[in-house]
Amino acid sequence: MQPRSSAVAVSTQTEARPETIDPRGMRVIWLLLISAFVAILNETTMGIAIPQLNVELGIAPTLGQWLTSAFMLTMAVVIPITGLVLQRFSTRGVYLTAMTLFTLGTLICLVAPGFAVLLLGRIVQASGTAIMMPLLMTTVMNVVPEHSRGRIMGRAGIVMALAPAVGPTLSGVILDSLSWRWIFGLILPIAVIALLIGAKWMLNLGESQYRRIDVASVILSALGFGGAVFALSQLGSAHGAESAETPTSLVALMLGAAAVALVLFVWRQLRLQRREQALLDLRVFRSVNFTMAVVVMSVLALAMFGSLTLLPLYLQNVVGLSATQAGLIVLPGSVVMGVLGPIVGRIYDARGPRPLLIPGTILVSAGLWSYSMVGEDTSVALLTSIQIGMSFGLAMSFTPLFSASLSSLRPSLYSHGSAVLNTLQQVAGAVGVAVLITTMSRVASQESGSLGEIAAQASGAQSAFMIAGIVSLAAVAGAFFVRSPSRIAANQA
Repeated sequence: MQPRSSAVAVSTQTEARPETIDPRGMRVIWLLLISAFVAILNETTMGIAIPQLNVELGIAPTLGQWLTSAFMLTMAVVIPITGLVLQRFSTRGVYLTAMTLFTLGTLICLVAPGFAVLLLGRIVQASGTAIMMPLLMTTVMNVVPEHSRGRIMGRAGIVMALAPAVGPTLSGVILDSLSWRWIFGLILPIAVIALLIGAKWMLNLGESQYRRIDVASVILSALGFGGAVFALSQLGSAHGAESAETPTSLVALMLGAAAVALVLFVWRQLRLQRREQALLDLRVFRSVNFTMAVVVMSVLALAMFGSLTLLPLYLQNVVGLSATQAGLIVLPGSVVMGVLGPIVGRIYDARGPRPLLIPGTILVSAGLWSYSMVGEDTSVALLTSIQIGMSFGLAMSFTPLFSASLSSLRPSLYSHGSAVLNTLQQVAGAVGVAVLITTMSRVASQESGSLGEIAAQASGAQSAFMIAGIVSLAAVAGAFFVRSPSRIAANQA
């Protein structure tokens, strides 16, 4: 990456807001949408593949879990840094660096002779993936006028909601018919094409501001966010909290250390932002609307990622479906999200967030509560219907939250706002996976003697989904407090 030092192709200087979408800027957004989709799709393909990799690579299950834990850990370390990176370096340089890392990591995974090299490839992949969503969101905010942001953010919402749902489906199909290497073999050509197109078409949007990188903040961020995500990933591993390899006491110690690092990180940012030198500018939270939208988004991420991880386990362990069949359950809902994205965006531009967000969060909550009543004999048709209903709700929620949160900030804070949003999504998703998987494991273990193995697994899934349903009520309540940024500005004028 090279710092920007000259005039840019598409001007978005200082606090000015664009009135129309520059065609060149729109081309950049489409390139970022495709790249972010591929990168996030890759993030969710590995979970189903781990059992097969454990066998083929001859590694212990706890070691295989590192293929997802290391990815999440790297994301949690890199994303908080993107706020400053996107201000200091050019859009073109950041994109090409991110896609080069992702492409190189995918190639390493494809040809990996063993576990160590495969793990290295996943870390390199994650380094590129972590940059993509903050870069996409910041670019949209700088290029797209406020009255059209919902429509474009609707497409970003597709990436955020659709890619994690398609990943397990794609992985299941590949594993049932091909080698695990094809998970990376199918993604690599797309990544190479996106990199080559970006090298030709990517523009520099906006102007850079030289900011000193505070090394202490980077270290505290890595220990805080990365430590929290790692500890939670160990708690929510396939072996549950009772595993001898990751005892609960050790997880609690790691979480405590991460909490201390986060407190120190926040304290240091509050001091540095007075001199405009913060790694992650926390003044974004001075906007009540941004804060409320981020809280609702974090709750939805907790429920969504937790349930997307829990559902395939329930479908395979209780219902008895194959990996492909389990993945196909979420496919109709994924199609729904893809179709609704642009429509929801246009409604947001015309009506604001509440007409979408309130019913959307209610649908998500209703779906989670419905899942809490599933059992051994629940039909596949009913499970698919519940997932479709939840997908409607997620599609109606993500776009208003993306748009309302970042539009509540002044342009100089867009990159920091997108970094905060994506960082908290990662942490909330890790919390959701840890809490739900641990709950399912513990309840199943406690009741296996009296109910039998399958019935105990079903009971564990019900308890876990019930917790997700309870948490989702906070998102429903918060949806009533997220307002349209344009109306806030009008009332303050």
